[in-house]
Amino acid sequence: MSANLFHRIEHTLTQDLDRDCLITGDGARLTRGQLLADTDRMAKVLQDLGVNTGDRVSVQIDKDFLNVVVYLAVLKMGAVYLPLNSAYADAEIEYFLADAEPSLHICTSSRAEAAQEIGQRLGIQVTTLDLDGGALRTLFDAQTQGFGAAVDRAGTDLASFLYTSGTTGKPKGAMLTHQNLTANAEMLTQAWDYSSEDTLLHALPLFHVHGLFVALNLALLNGGQVILLPKYDADEIVRLMPQATVMMGVPTYYTRLLKQPAFDRDISQHMRLFISGSAPLLVETSNEFFQRSGHRILERYGMSETGMSCSNPLHGERRAGSVGPALPGVTAKVVDDNGQPCPRGEVGNLLVKGDHVFAGYWKLPEKTASEFTDDGFFITGDLATLSDDDYVSIVGRGKDLIITGGLNVYPKEIEDVLNEQPGVVESAVVGVAHEDFGEGIVAVLVGQGPLDFDALSDSVRDQLAAFKLPRRWHQVDELPRNTMGKVQKNLLREAYAKDYQP
Repeated sequence: MSANLFHRIEHTLTQDLDRDCLITGDGARLTRGQLLADTDRMAKVLQDLGVNTGDRVSVQIDKDFLNVVVYLAVLKMGAVYLPLNSAYADAEIEYFLADAEPSLHICTSSRAEAAQEIGQRLGIQVTTLDLDGGALRTLFDAQTQGFGAAVDRAGTDLASFLYTSGTTGKPKGAMLTHQNLTANAEMLTQAWDYSSEDTLLHALPLFHVHGLFVALNLALLNGGQVILLPKYDADEIVRLMPQATVMMGVPTYYTRLLKQPAFDRDISQHMRLFISGSAPLLVETSNEFFQRSGHRILERYGMSETGMSCSNPLHGERRAGSVGPALPGVTAKVVDDNGQPCPRGEVGNLLVKGDHVFAGYWKLPEKTASEFTDDGFFITGDLATLSDDDYVSIVGRGKDLIITGGLNVYPKEIEDVLNEQPGVVESAVVGVAHEDFGEGIVAVLVGQGPLDFDALSDSVRDQLAAFKLPRRWHQVDELPRNTMGKVQKNLLREAYAKDYQP
């Protein structure tokens, strides 16, 4: 049987063609049968534009029903889907297109002029798709023929690739196979008891592993309904929550939801599950959310190269500050720099292994080889601890480790202490160049009002070893984050790079 992910989705959706599949906030609906028919027509449009099996199709468009249709059409015809962040600048797009060499790039009309110029230089065809128009939508509306049966694909064939965030060096294309995406969806189905009875409140972007390969794939493969919102809007989330059973989001979604007076136990009583990821969830947020709603947010862990690897349990302790045990079918371990297992509770390098782990980096075989151990474990680059009962806790990225005076300092340990201080909303700790110690510690804080750094320093002195104490402090209105809510510590290191210079 073909391993094409689309075949699996199609098999599920054909069980009840008249059932609603995609729903908008204002009530527009697309049935399973309509989604499959639209996908068939779109695949024919793409084929007529010259897209062949194995070709890359890059996409930088707005989120709506047709965004989902394009994704499924690319899968159906056996091509490779390359979603690009809607915030990427033209210079970044040129890098991605030059590296990926797609046969077709789809963008909004507002970006068409720059994209066409890039496409002409690189020999790449460009077309447009907007919420209310665009050349591709015109072709789609006029198309009466279908593509036909989905192209057979092997499990090892590429379904998609995603460019990593590129906080160090150039972004790399993480290649994801049909097996990778299917296996991860099956793991999550089992871990979260996801079913056709679930209705997903979908406010995440569709250009990221979280919104596309976790949220959307999981819903489609299980035949659940999806309330597809163009973006996160806390008012809309509150209004639509009684119609849903599952919500997935980044921590920012939940902190903003807590600011809504209308969010309470009554509004959320119909919900089965709140899931958070893509960035660490503050323990304070987890606890406040539980007090307000009666629901404990389920935190999980993943990355572009693997999809999801760990999750707090659906039934069992959802441990605040931890991302839970490894998912079914995943092996996770924490090792020292020599590859030896760390004692329980000791910080080390997190490695994972399973059918969900990517096929490698696009056109970078040497880089790919360096990211795997001899026994096939992927080196995530994250520092973590493993508890006696196998719960994984992420301490931070390896590149965020601070070495001051020859001693290792893990920023999250300091951040956890700072976040508990009165008046501190959140914090980020980074290391910058220091003439004597190699690196000096800098704390960047968001406060409820003006913060007294001397008082803060005195307050945390009893909770942190002297070498872990920040010597430079800054208060900002908000921490810099990427579109998935991750704090961009590289920007903080750049901003305060001269803090310890004489």
